[in-house]
Amino acid sequence: MKNQKKAELKVGITVIVAIVILLWVLGWAKNFSLNSHEKMLSISFQNVAGLVVGDIVAVQGIKEGYVKNLHNEDNSVIVDVSISDKVNLKSDAQFSIMMVDLMGGKKIEISPGISNVILDYSKVQNGQFVGDISTAMAALGSVQNDLISVIGEIKITLTSFNKIMDNPKFIDDLQTSVTSLNLLIKKTDKIISNNSNSISELIKNSNEFVSNSNKFVLENKDDIKSSLNDLSGLVKSTDTLMLKLNSFFDEVKNQENNLGKLMYDKELVDNLSVTLKRLKELSDTINKQLREKGIKVDANIF
Repeated sequence: MKNQKKAELKVGITVIVAIVILLWVLGWAKNFSLNSHEKMLSISFQNVAGLVVGDIVAVQGIKEGYVKNLHNEDNSVIVDVSISDKVNLKSDAQFSIMMVDLMGGKKIEISPGISNVILDYSKVQNGQFVGDISTAMAALGSVQNDLISVIGEIKITLTSFNKIMDNPKFIDDLQTSVTSLNLLIKKTDKIISNNSNSISELIKNSNEFVSNSNKFVLENKDDIKSSLNDLSGLVKSTDTLMLKLNSFFDEVKNQENNLGKLMYDKELVDNLSVTLKRLKELSDTINKQLREKGIKVDANIF
């Protein structure tokens, strides 16, 4: 009887342990937990790319929760996740869907942020999908035609290049050019080597010239400044003179001074024109008499 009871006790203990292990394995696989200290968080994604309920939620690569629910809302997918209450997320936290393995498994990776403000868990956070092999292949398919065209152009370019390289004359000319360039480099190096002292002396003289120029400027700084001030004064005086000349010519043009009145007096100009005409006639008469019989004077004296 005692042996039967011991056997039953062993069987019962074994069954209980097996049930506990089974529940633990199921809880681990389905992310079930007896711990009620969890925080809920909703994240909005434009595309979840195969994310399913129960997938891992990691914070800096460490599993801290799981995906609890997914549903569509206003052209986006709202993902409800459960994370450990030990995780402290900041207001600048970032949420991304990443590929776990090559088989297409997904997870949500959270960067907790560095802000001093705690994340508001009551608001829906914005997440991003960083892409995977399927999206990369889709993107490659969208540029397939362009890629084929580029490969074709590269092939044409390589064919043309091969034709050029197969041309013996081109190869000979290229070798000649390289040889000439090599000779030029050697000659240049030889010239520099033979005249290194002269070049050094030239650089030294240039440095001395610059130093002397700086020294001259420093020593004559006051004189140079005074000369510049005098030049500035001269320019100002010239400007003043030009203004006065412009004003004078404006007065002449507007007949506001004697010269203007004389130059623009029509009657005076006409009289001067008549006088000059009569002087010309008198001059012509005198010249004519001088060429003929001399000056004839006919005068009546009373």
